[in-house]
Amino acid sequence: MIKTDHYESVVILNAALEDIQIDSTLKRIEETISSNGGEITDVEKLGRKRLAYPIQKSKSGFYIIYQFIAPKDLIKKIERFYRLDDTIIRYLTIKLDNKDLEHIKIMKAKKEAEAEIVDEVAEKVISEDDSDKDDKMNNLNTKISTED
Repeated sequence: MIKTDHYESVVILNAALEDIQIDSTLKRIEETISSNGGEITDVEKLGRKRLAYPIQKSKSGFYIIYQFIAPKDLIKKIERFYRLDDTIIRYLTIKLDNKDLEHIKIMKAKKEAEAEIVDEVAEKVISEDDSDKDDKMNNLNTKISTED
């Protein structure tokens, strides 16, 4: 059996591209990983962000992070693909060890918990706002009817 490791690949695409072109490039990256014995475990699209410094005369880029399990020889193939693709302006692939994977798992759980809290607070605010609206409407209707 071929030994596989966990990897994370951060890719920055030219943000001036149309969404269709970006999706096409992302599909080609995913196909390259899958067809060469890799298995994508997580994809995080961060979207268009301002770059810290201009790269190839671009001031912004489309960021995406792939986490995948793959044999070592795939890394050479995927990075060759990155170099040859004109839409990719920067990339970085690193090998993840168990400590990294545990940290990623903890951070993901923390982010999900925070999202749940935000959703709960938003629901409370919306329901409180609705009751305030009803009270205000009733007060307004009372004032209007007493003025008549």
